Amino acid sequence: MIEERMRVYLPCTLPALAKVAADGELGPAPLTGYAVTPALVEWYVSGDTEELEYVALTDAARASLRLLAGDRAEGLPVPARRVVVAAEVPDADVRTSPDLDDRSRVTLGVPVALKLVASVHVDDLQAVPDVEEALAAVYAADSGDEDARFTVDGAEAHELMWYATQEIDDLLI
Repeated sequence: MIEERMRVYLPCTLPALAKVAADGELGPAPLTGYAVTPALVEWYVSGDTEELEYVALTDAARASLRLLAGDRAEGLPVPARRVVVAAEVPDADVRTSPDLDDRSRVTLGVPVALKLVASVHVDDLQAVPDVEEALAAVYAADSGDEDARFTVDGAEAHELMWYATQEIDDLLI
């Protein structure tokens, strides 16, 4: 029997990606990720699979921004680059959120082995100034501040660059 898998986008940071490379897995569980869920399909009825996956990737990139902001609030010197790890995870390890507002959010009950990672998506260095501004505004944007939302949108206007798993070490230099 073939095990069904789901593409899950996991928010990350460059320091956390270094830990993934060293440990051979992303964890510990539970992990929050983003994927094409039934709620996302219902929300974006006209979208094809590629468009739906892009929405999930974008949601994960916004979660990465929040991780960066949290690390900065704790005084950690994290680079202002959003990171998303895309992995092919067994369906049995994925739980969708019961809240329809969390249209693409999923929870993984187990760590994700590096061998399940399909690719890594990272901000280009040109995005850093906009990501820096968004770090200071993300929580206000989450609270409904329109000016802050505009600032976060500036960071989200940058496409994340695609990297193969073999390039992870190069990203960490």
